[in-house]
Amino acid sequence: MDWDKLKSFHAAAEAGSLTAAAETLGLSQSALSRQITALEDQLGIKLFHRHARGLLLTESGNLLYRAAHDISSKVALAEAMVADSRDKPSGDLRVTAPTALGATWLAPRLASFHAAYPDIRIRLLLDDHELDVAGLEAECAIRPWPSTQNDLIQRKIMQVPQHLFSSHSYLQRAGTPRSLEALDDHAIVQYGPPHLAPIPNLDWASRAGRPDGAPPRPAVLEANTVNAVMKAVEAGIGIAGLPDYVARDNDKLVCVLPEIEGPVFDVYFVYPEELRGSSRIIVFRDFLMSEAKRWEA
Repeated sequence: MDWDKLKSFHAAAEAGSLTAAAETLGLSQSALSRQITALEDQLGIKLFHRHARGLLLTESGNLLYRAAHDISSKVALAEAMVADSRDKPSGDLRVTAPTALGATWLAPRLASFHAAYPDIRIRLLLDDHELDVAGLEAECAIRPWPSTQNDLIQRKIMQVPQHLFSSHSYLQRAGTPRSLEALDDHAIVQYGPPHLAPIPNLDWASRAGRPDGAPPRPAVLEANTVNAVMKAVEAGIGIAGLPDYVARDNDKLVCVLPEIEGPVFDVYFVYPEELRGSSRIIVFRDFLMSEAKRWEA
């Protein structure tokens, strides 16, 4: 089977649409469609049901997808090992992180990493849901929760406190709460709902200071990314509990009740067992540890 055709099929199955898969592979949609049609002709089967909302795998397509996914993971691992066989760290390094942590804390620090290791090209994949690091959708991850997979190595890089934040304009308009109980009279911006907002323990502002068994405060706005919650608070909608890594150095925000600390959580650096000796992973891990230590100080 031609690997280019199989790679095109795998990308389309992963993305669920020709348009998204073509963008991922850097192909035109028509070229990608021709590759998949040629593979179907070669095998004498239909791999996809095509409908208005995208692509749906047939039963045969599902069987081929499982095999292609395994092959894709092995190819990605081989590419990673080849990159690490060079004399100095070089090549692509695919890093996944939650959107706010990646955009607000990590991305501004990558200029220093690039200056130290100019031959490593960071590919930053931001998603609040887990990418499959064991399957090498990314080679390493920064996550505000411990790994759920046994075949991954994880290293705690920092501990993150949370506080309540609002904007200057909101506090001028609504006043500053003097106690947690006073939050009952304020507009709360909430991270959620839980099934769409996977980072744990970020929805504490609606419950802080409430009696045991009391319902949480209703939120005036709920958003399933930390970035959206932060932007809503910057705009003056209300008060939210936010991780310090997105809010502490934001001059558009004011820390409310600074003596109150929300749930503290750990951030981990995660990578596959197979890349334990990777020079790119090692230098990036050490860089993160150094940056986290400076941030916590």
